[in-house]
Amino acid sequence: MEYFNDIKKPSKKEQIAAMKSYNALAATLEELHSENPEIEIEETSEKIKIPLKALKLLAKILKATSQGQPISLVPIATEMTTQAAAELLGCSRPHFVKLLEEGNIPFTLVGRHRRVKFEDVMNYKKEMKSKQEKLLIEMMKSDEELGLYDS
Repeated sequence: MEYFNDIKKPSKKEQIAAMKSYNALAATLEELHSENPEIEIEETSEKIKIPLKALKLLAKILKATSQGQPISLVPIATEMTTQAAAELLGCSRPHFVKLLEEGNIPFTLVGRHRRVKFEDVMNYKKEMKSKQEKLLIEMMKSDEELGLYDS
C-alpha cells in the first residue's frame, strides 16, 4: 500500500474553493450543538449524518488545502511497509531498516517483511525534529558566546 504517491499540491482553483468551503464550514461548526449533525447535499437533496469529529477534520483539510498544502489521510493504526515509512521520513529504505534494527522504531515481522505503525514513525519523526531544534538552539548560543553571532 503506497500512501504518498498521489499527494499533490492543490491548484489555485482548488485552494479558492477550499477557502470558501472552509469559511462556511467553520461558521457552521461554531453554531452546532449536535454530535451527529445533518448535512444537506444540494445537488441530490439528500441529508446525511456526519460525526462532529469528521466535520472538524474536514475543516482542517479544507483550511490546509486553501493554504496550498498537500494533504494525505492515513488511519493511525495503519501498518506501513519499510519503503512507505522511509518515504515518509525522507530517507532511504536501507537507512530506515537500520533504524528499526537499532531499536529506534518498533516493528513487527510478517513473514520476512518488517511492518511499522504509522503512529510510531510519526513519533520518531517528531522526536528527531525536537532534537534538531534543541541542537540548533545550542549552536546559536555557542556562536553568541564566541561572538560569531551579532544580533
